[in-house]
Amino acid sequence: MHISLTPKLEEIVKTKVNSGLYNNSSEVIREALRIMLNQDEVYQAKLETLRKEVAIGAIQAENGEFTSQTIEEIIAEAKAELEDNE
Repeated sequence: MHISLTPKLEEIVKTKVNSGLYNNSSEVIREALRIMLNQDEVYQAKLETLRKEVAIGAIQAENGEFTSQTIEEIIAEAKAELEDNE
């Protein structure tokens, strides 16, 4: 397989190899791909959680279950929960 990198990305790869953390550019690229796959998994898990929460909210709305919180309070609470989970 042959890949093309921008000069900036190529320099990053060379810097990583020169640091001694990696033996060659292939190791750098493999590690970068592993990280990307891990981030994709985290994103998908967060998306699935969001979809489940939205579904719960839709059911609650259909049942007439509402909150007295403002949207700003709900968003602040959600952000705080996300920060706690990171």
